[in-house]
Amino acid sequence: MSNQTELSAEIAPVPAHEADDELIRSGRDAEATRRALVRAARRRFATDGYRATTVRQIAADAGVNVALINRYFVSKDGLFEACMARTSDELDTQTEAPTRPSDIDGVIDRLIAHVVNAPNGDDPLQLLLLLRSSGDENADRIRRNTLEHFTEKLAAAAGWNADEPDTAPLLLRAQLAIATMLGVVMLRASAGVEPVASAGHDELAGPLDQLFRTLFEG
Repeated sequence: MSNQTELSAEIAPVPAHEADDELIRSGRDAEATRRALVRAARRRFATDGYRATTVRQIAADAGVNVALINRYFVSKDGLFEACMARTSDELDTQTEAPTRPSDIDGVIDRLIAHVVNAPNGDDPLQLLLLLRSSGDENADRIRRNTLEHFTEKLAAAAGWNADEPDTAPLLLRAQLAIATMLGVVMLRASAGVEPVASAGHDELAGPLDQLFRTLFEG
């Protein structure tokens, strides 16, 4: 069954005025409702996986009528893409290029922050969402595009420029750094593997700094 079919099967058509009434009853405006749905969906997709997550679960988590998913995102795919867009925006915000291409300290600090923040808050959730394969072709394409975009942003922050061939190795090195970051997050936030799961900032920062610095400066 396609994602659109699944959504249609779960949601009975609701007139626009009734959807608006739902917003009024819940005390939310449209933008607040969209944010709540994306936040709830990202948690579900990251923890339960794309296929196992239903739009009814997401709507219940957000505390709104399930018809509002159809109203704002058209389909389950559309909601998943909105989740990935938010993740990409948040990662981009934390990987803005430093003032000097050779200054990678900020890049390394941000990578370490992503790892050390787990398993607290939403940070590990957005990273696990990037890791988890959905088993759905469209969802996996969206996830792959997000990872490639993040790779380019991170590489650019470290000095990569698509028009300068001599900086090309930074693209692969950035992807290796991301793979390392995601691997550590998975061990800490998902698998709970010790000793990395309970390791603190001081225990992780030194080895990770050395590893990332070797990658980017090598």
